[in-house]
Amino acid sequence: MSENLNRIRLLHGKIIEILLKEWDPIGIQDIPEAQDEYDAYVSSVYQLLISRKSEREIFEYLWWIETKHMGLSSDRQQTEAIARKLRALLD
Repeated sequence: MSENLNRIRLLHGKIIEILLKEWDPIGIQDIPEAQDEYDAYVSSVYQLLISRKSEREIFEYLWWIETKHMGLSSDRQQTEAIARKLRALLD
């Protein structure tokens, strides 16, 4: 397996972990049956990261998911912190 593929898998794994363990807007991190709930967002976050999008753009994507797609009222500061943490994965 190539080193590049390993890096991609590692980054995907870190994104999944942050989304599930720290972002978790619907509170499912402790429900074994729901561990894949946020997997649909991983590719989009990955694309934002490798495209070197700003922390603000990552925030806007997560905020859209929370407030528009999921219809939740969310903690803006928490979502900003998650965007910062995701963006830092490439630093």
